[in-house]
Amino acid sequence: MTLADLQPGDTVCIETVETSDAVVQRLMTLGLVEGAALTFLRAALGGDPLEFRLYGGAISLRREQARAFQVTPAAVG
Repeated sequence: MTLADLQPGDTVCIETVETSDAVVQRLMTLGLVEGAALTFLRAALGGDPLEFRLYGGAISLRREQARAFQVTPAAVG
């Protein structure tokens, strides 16, 4: 499952990152790294971009970029 597959309200943890894209490497400097927990907030009208909550802030990604981040559901509690 990737960040592009989530539904609003889903909270996940990044497991792996496909780093071949320079844009994805730059996103990693913003905190999108293995082990980071984030929540999918919403998609824009038309489905792109996607908005996520990360470390108390919000970040928007294009669906294409979101596919580079493999995630698993975060433990609740």
